[in-house]
Amino acid sequence: MPGSDVGLRRRLYEIMELGHGEDRGSRIFDAALVLLIVLNVAAFVAESVPSLHQAYAREFHAFEVFSVAVFTLEYLARLWVAVEVPYLKRQGAFAARWHFARRPAQIIDLLAVLPFYLSHVFAIDLRVLRALRLLRLLKLSRYSPAMHTLIRVISNERRALSGALLLLAAAVLFASTGMHYLEAEAQPDKFGSIPEAAWWAMATLTTVGYGDVTPVTVAGRLFGGVVMVTGLCILALPVAIISTGFAQEVNRRDFVVNWSMMSKIPLLAELDARDAAMVMPLFHAHNLPPNVEVISEGMPGDAVFFIASGHVHRRTNGAEHSYRSGDVFGGVGMLTGGHHSSTYVTAGRCRLLKLYKEDFKRLELAAPAVAGRIRAAVARHHIVEAEQDLADARAAT
Repeated sequence: MPGSDVGLRRRLYEIMELGHGEDRGSRIFDAALVLLIVLNVAAFVAESVPSLHQAYAREFHAFEVFSVAVFTLEYLARLWVAVEVPYLKRQGAFAARWHFARRPAQIIDLLAVLPFYLSHVFAIDLRVLRALRLLRLLKLSRYSPAMHTLIRVISNERRALSGALLLLAAAVLFASTGMHYLEAEAQPDKFGSIPEAAWWAMATLTTVGYGDVTPVTVAGRLFGGVVMVTGLCILALPVAIISTGFAQEVNRRDFVVNWSMMSKIPLLAELDARDAAMVMPLFHAHNLPPNVEVISEGMPGDAVFFIASGHVHRRTNGAEHSYRSGDVFGGVGMLTGGHHSSTYVTAGRCRLLKLYKEDFKRLELAAPAVAGRIRAAVARHHIVEAEQDLADARAAT
């Protein structure tokens, strides 16, 4: 049944790779895997307690076998659905799956189960095997946007971070060499060689300062002070590199999110590149769950909303009307300075773009043509709402 296999594969792909919690099946799948990963970490910690290991050794082993079976099936299933990935569809099945298997997330999934199978083939110390099980904690990165961002930042800034690491290594070498020559005679047991002095250099440069090894000569203490200040400067480099990378990644993500949402709204999708670049920073993206009051009746109008995906219900005088992707709402109160006469509630998961009144005024000065198109769209929306309210009133009488 080739057709049924394709349909099943597509559905698994939607659950495992596309859903991200927006689909019921995806939510159940993600929650079950996250729970299993957390339980694996808890079992790893509990098994290190001798009394628990002796009392529940069989249960720990059974849970380990079950976990490995589930993680193996997950790994194989992800390889099976790899041909559904849009940018891999043009490749052959083997090439697509080989390309997919080299992704960092897939490598982590493989490392999470590989030690278990290798232990049955090679003579591996069980303590090493238990330690490698902690790699399963990295599987949580698949479900954590923050971890995804951190991994991308480290990958993007790897050259700068490598430079900072090289600078730290050079500082350790110079500090240990200097302290060896200054303190070797006074403390031959602690600074008798450069490798021995390297322990003090590393502890000082990283500002840990255990205090087990300290200089006693005047020259050694002066040199130690210079090393301390140098360590502060060198350690600040990786922090600055990563924080800058985070800021760039957040800006890049916001750009992609706003651009993808704007492309789903006809009014904004028709803008040329210059106008789109001008308008994009003014919008605020919102991902809202169902049954959220976006606007309440009586609220002052301070923004206009654009629906990128999902549905929004307008409730007024006991009647309800639905708005879908591409529609505009809430702008009349913003333009007139009045209050809203209706309540707008999300009917499901919605992605909205919000343009505040102050930003709209800036847009009128910078791009009056674009602002005029938004005014026209709001006017059309107001006419539609007035006609709906009139029809509702006639129906009620």
